[in-house]
Amino acid sequence: MKNTRTWTRALLALLALFGPWAIDSGSAGEAYYSSGDFADVEKIDAHVHLHGRADRFMAQAIQDHMRILTINVDYPDFPPLADQQRDAVSLKLRYPGQAAFAGAFSVQNFQSPGWTEAALAQVGSALAQGAVGIKIWKNIGMSLKDPDGRYVMLDDPRLEPIFAKLERDHVVLLGHQAEPLNCWLPFDQMTVSSDRDYFREHPQYYMYRHPEMPSHDTILAARDRMLQAHPALRFDAVHLASLEWDVAKVADFLDRFPNANVDLAARLVHLEYQAAANPGKVRHFLIRYQDRVLYGSDEAYGPEDVDPKAVAAVHDGWVADWRFLATSTVLHSPDFAQSFVGMHLPRDVIDKIYRRNTESMFKGAWASPSR
Repeated sequence: MKNTRTWTRALLALLALFGPWAIDSGSAGEAYYSSGDFADVEKIDAHVHLHGRADRFMAQAIQDHMRILTINVDYPDFPPLADQQRDAVSLKLRYPGQAAFAGAFSVQNFQSPGWTEAALAQVGSALAQGAVGIKIWKNIGMSLKDPDGRYVMLDDPRLEPIFAKLERDHVVLLGHQAEPLNCWLPFDQMTVSSDRDYFREHPQYYMYRHPEMPSHDTILAARDRMLQAHPALRFDAVHLASLEWDVAKVADFLDRFPNANVDLAARLVHLEYQAAANPGKVRHFLIRYQDRVLYGSDEAYGPEDVDPKAVAAVHDGWVADWRFLATSTVLHSPDFAQSFVGMHLPRDVIDKIYRRNTESMFKGAWASPSR
């Protein structure tokens, strides 16, 4: 009985915070989607990393009406960039209208005199083979150093010709700079358990243990200087622009850079965490910036393609994200203790976040799929 009263009080508190959106009528009606609508709505996951053939993954994506953007990354835990590009091109050819890809360039031999030309050649090769954007990763700012020990930042002059080309040619730059703010905090102060797990497994990126490395503000300030220098550059600030802990910070970023969007990849949990305390603030952000937010999961899959449980986990993650964004269900996360309520976004807002904004940013990336 005590647990029941506690749960009731918690639910009433959520209702008081959130207002009428916390009430789930059980039927989405004309203006809203329901949980059951997930499989029938055309969607795009604008942030996955597929390696190998990924046929099982694509079969599930097609079943779920989920088109995908697979993103190549200069990441030592992934296959070499040449292999990633080969797989991405193959995926695009084998699944026309379902799969698109973003290319990348390597920072290997960054200090050599011909590095910039080599990187531009990699960018040109990716675009010639159908890439709809180019990714730049967190190794800029967090691991790449000059011989004198200084960390290379995003506004480094050696990177300037790449940004100038992308701006001139209207190509999207996908930028992952810095990490969640939790990366600079001790484990017991981190807000979500998935961040604790990641930085335990990747101590080289756990900045709290490396006070000699650049601060979160330093890395993002360099990114912002680069964007100020390239005002026409179309910029996909992935992972909520590494401002995930406060939607007000994300809003400020979007206000300052009108050609930038953000994606939700691997940061939706931070919106859920904020929604546990202030659901109205999160919902207001998503509605106000409904034209600037892209859905993405950050699922990584392959190169092996033999375990059906891996694909089932991807599907379950997609469904869980949908329930948070589209419904008013009371939800729980394995990442933190508090309950929270789904955002119950209007149908038109869901369509923008899940498809229209991505189609607008990456024009021509997906043909209309045949059903």
